[in-house]
Amino acid sequence: MSAEVMSLYDDALRAAEEHRGAELVLRDAFGGERMIDAAAWYRERLPGDRGLLTRCSGPTLDVGCGPGRLTVALHRLGHAALGVDISSTAVRIARRRGASVLLRDVFQPMPAHGRWRHILLADGNIGIGGNPRALLQRCHDLIDPTGRVHVELSRPGTQSWAGRATVRGASDRPAGSFRWAEVAADDLATFAGPAALHPVDTWQEAGRWFASLARI
Repeated sequence: MSAEVMSLYDDALRAAEEHRGAELVLRDAFGGERMIDAAAWYRERLPGDRGLLTRCSGPTLDVGCGPGRLTVALHRLGHAALGVDISSTAVRIARRRGASVLLRDVFQPMPAHGRWRHILLADGNIGIGGNPRALLQRCHDLIDPTGRVHVELSRPGTQSWAGRATVRGASDRPAGSFRWAEVAADDLATFAGPAALHPVDTWQEAGRWFASLARI
């Protein structure tokens, strides 16, 4: 991710922490735009989080944890959880909130490789790196043989895509470009199969769509 995009992301996280406007505008590969409220990631719980949290019954890796909403929630439920994020601002905020977090790209060496019981790809994080197949393959390698990867997806009927996206501040701060992706719920098998994963559970909660994947 470019320094320009990281700066936009970090500024939004700092604004969320200070209870100021923290909106970003994401422009996808087709030219469509949508607002992202970074303040939502800072909340203690979002509608729809419950199903994710209740499915995590053992050591959990929260990929792209941001300011640590889900990692902190898992700690409070008594579960071992580790967040990873490439933003030093996100890591600082998450640690201050009580989360265990590493400043690291998920494709770099990870502790407990092959022994994680659960991995979370929430809040659109299946898009990390712009290559969902590669990300799911990485998650396959990180979980134990009976582990689960829990992913949040776009609603069925939307267009899955992978490529260049741009993000800008809602105040029209100049946009930065980065690789991203989105996967619709009804396209998941196309991306999971090549990573030797298959859906074992799907659900919808509070207008959000999710699936749990296991090794084939």
